[in-house]
Amino acid sequence: MLAFVLVMGIALSAFAKAPRRPLPPGELRRLVLAALSLYAVGVCASLTHHAVLAGVVYVAGISACALAAWLSRGSDSDGPPGGDEPIDEEPPPDPDGIPAFDWRAFEEQFRSYAERRREPAGAGR
Repeated sequence: MLAFVLVMGIALSAFAKAPRRPLPPGELRRLVLAALSLYAVGVCASLTHHAVLAGVVYVAGISACALAAWLSRGSDSDGPPGGDEPIDEEPPPDPDGIPAFDWRAFEEQFRSYAERRREPAGAGR
């Protein structure tokens, strides 16, 4: 039963709708550090033959990791922008003052570069 609950928690963290806002990176790091600390305590409990305590601590660590994974998804860009974000209907016009790219000059410079005489690697040895 416990394994089913943990698998469902992990699946929810992966497939549930992402939160509206991501968790700030500092808080997310603290949550992951707490989960890793719980894993370390679980390892210590396992090594000292406290199986029930180790199981409880592992469950807490797995739950914290699943929560961190879900909270980190707040910045997913899979869907369209939210209601308070504007959607650009058409691209902005070319800004004034920025010169257009001269493709003809680029092609000429590229051709002269490609046709230059090159020494094979290691020929000077």
